[in-house]
Amino acid sequence: MTVALILAGGYGKRLRPLTDDKPKPLVEVAGKPIIVWQIEWLKKHGITDFVVLAGYRKEKIIESLGSGSKLGVSVSYVIEDEPLGTGGAIKNARLIYSSQEFFIVVNGDIITNIDVEPLFDSLKGDPQAVAAMALVQLRSPYGIVETDNSNHVISFKEKPIIGNYWINAGVYVMRSSIVEYLPDRGDIERTAFPRLAAESKLIAVKYELTKNYWKSIDTYKDLEEASVDLQATPLI
Repeated sequence: MTVALILAGGYGKRLRPLTDDKPKPLVEVAGKPIIVWQIEWLKKHGITDFVVLAGYRKEKIIESLGSGSKLGVSVSYVIEDEPLGTGGAIKNARLIYSSQEFFIVVNGDIITNIDVEPLFDSLKGDPQAVAAMALVQLRSPYGIVETDNSNHVISFKEKPIIGNYWINAGVYVMRSSIVEYLPDRGDIERTAFPRLAAESKLIAVKYELTKNYWKSIDTYKDLEEASVDLQATPLI
């Protein structure tokens, strides 16, 4: 059975005061904590074993999720006594996944409905690869104004996708051998991933935003936009 690790140790400073007394994964979006959205999403894909990598206000997450039984899943916890960064947090949980062929890692501040199966498939298809990373298209944070050669405004586009640019979606499938690349302290994006990329051991799986929902909840604006999105169109 595949286990999913949820990175939930950050401070969520840009969402204060909402995060003064709770970690960012417990911030509610459309009436539901981010981490509950994540558990329900992965549960639809057959994942029922979750490990929360907690640090800041860890007691709040434990109090909220408990054993996970009320969500129909199993939830356990690995606690970091001091901030370890994303890479350090995953390494700190190595006993959890050491016997697993593959496991999932999810940043604790994203809401999405992407199908994780292609991530598993891509890794299974490349025995030398150590991790697969979900990518989503870069969307402009602002509306775009188009003009003609005479500088007359001809159209407006509300937050369009920008060219053929892709960003890290914060969803990964990894082999247990990832531990060899992880730092004791530090972010995986700045440590393990550059090394894996240099060795051609990191696979990218692209998800188009016209077919998938993805939102990172970093600011109040993100929170408001995601709440409107999810109230208008439930995730499937």
